[in-house]
Amino acid sequence: MRYFNTAGPCREDRHYMLPPEPRLPEAREYIEEGAYFVLHAPRQSGKTTVLETLARTLNAEGEYVAVSFSCETVKRAKTVADAEAQLLGTIAEAAENMELAPEFRPPAPWPDAVPGNQLRRALRDWAVRCPLPLVLFFDEIDTLTGDNLVSVLSQLRDGHRLGPRKFVHSVVLCGLRDVRDYKAASGGDPERFGTSSPFNIKVDSIRLADFTYAQVAELYEQHTEATGQKFTPEAVQRAFEACQGQPWLVNALAREVIKKMRVPVSELITDGHMETAAERLIRSRATHLDSLVARLNEPPVKRIIEPMLAGTAPSVDLAYNDDASYVRDLGLIKLSNPLQIANPIYQEVIARVLTEQIESGIQVDSRSFVTSEGRLDFVKLLTEFSGFWRLQGEILTRGQSYSEAACQLVFMAWLHRVVNGGGIIDREYAVGRGRIDLLVRWPLPDGTAQWEAVELKVHRPGRIDPVAEGLGQLDGYLERMGLPCGTLVVFDQRSAPLSMTETTSPSGRPITLLRV
Repeated sequence: MRYFNTAGPCREDRHYMLPPEPRLPEAREYIEEGAYFVLHAPRQSGKTTVLETLARTLNAEGEYVAVSFSCETVKRAKTVADAEAQLLGTIAEAAENMELAPEFRPPAPWPDAVPGNQLRRALRDWAVRCPLPLVLFFDEIDTLTGDNLVSVLSQLRDGHRLGPRKFVHSVVLCGLRDVRDYKAASGGDPERFGTSSPFNIKVDSIRLADFTYAQVAELYEQHTEATGQKFTPEAVQRAFEACQGQPWLVNALAREVIKKMRVPVSELITDGHMETAAERLIRSRATHLDSLVARLNEPPVKRIIEPMLAGTAPSVDLAYNDDASYVRDLGLIKLSNPLQIANPIYQEVIARVLTEQIESGIQVDSRSFVTSEGRLDFVKLLTEFSGFWRLQGEILTRGQSYSEAACQLVFMAWLHRVVNGGGIIDREYAVGRGRIDLLVRWPLPDGTAQWEAVELKVHRPGRIDPVAEGLGQLDGYLERMGLPCGTLVVFDQRSAPLSMTETTSPSGRPITLLRV
């Protein structure tokens, strides 16, 4: 029985998986042209699965000899000679595991050469002896660093000059980063190689795309065909909305429903199941999510994420902003203008991680905010927050590493502590517009839900009062959500007195205005 895989490369006989080539439409053309190019994508996006499947496909077609291998085993090599020896050993083992015919396998032993030339000499001898053109996939190339990376890239560049009959026909470097980073690592200035370089900027690097909605539906349909259990269209839509096609999350959501929540095969998988699965993944912070969280205090990541949380990030061009490109390559943000967190699950994980220390210090009984009718007493929630902010706000914001977004993080911590799993909080960062929109969805005993919309703004000294702008922005958000009223919270950094009043939006909607 096949299943949804969340650990290691996928195998067609064991896992539900999609064919790789639709995700890499340019790869086949580049290989046929004998190009040396980069395939880059975030961790856990299916790179290794795609490379191994593509290599097996090329070998089965009989026009190339393709070998995919990981450079990760070489990352601890202390010298160039050690790195070359370990890498060649890895290549030989990968070729053996792929069960290539004897005439296609690398020479054993590899020919001797001086350190710094061993890789080029060995691959040249293999290419000359092999009856078919060689295609090599260097997976996890970015685990090589320093002199070892420079040596490998330089030898590939020099070998490329020999031509495809005397060297590897096509090389694919696969890792997190884009082509310019490997060009720089193999000699400093990314532009200095000229047209003879295998990493010429005119050969575009390929970014492995996330799944489309249609691909998510196709993947989930494989489970239906195997077991008869169906995903409702709303379940597929909810999964796609939550993860935006990120491959690990697509599989993890389905696996959570089927293996962990154990929804019986006789039952439909619904959007409610997917909602629960997303929340469970966020709470459990599986290894993949934890590895992203560990990046949040890296300076380039903080420089991008912090203003996004505050709603103040300017529009940036990913092609020219190194920080944004790096954070995008990690998979934390998506290619858009203005920038956005890659998907709602990552967005929620980031917010909870940055607020968990604050939340742990909030001593309130969440049950006291629920009325006898089962509703969330939102007025009490706001009133008690203003008191909490008066006593603790300055101390908490001063201690935040993400200081620019400290006010917003404190309110989100309070909100999450009160809601405490009884409801759901949706967050929307209006990057560049100075606001954050929050939507609380609180389930009611009759099966309906109470919705409360909140907009957060900051009034900084010397700036125009943001209330008028905030009321207009909140009006648009309420219109989009179909809600009759909402709350505007303004963090006034001018030492103004706290107040909570009632006002109206430009279209006449009742608005609770909280100044703290």
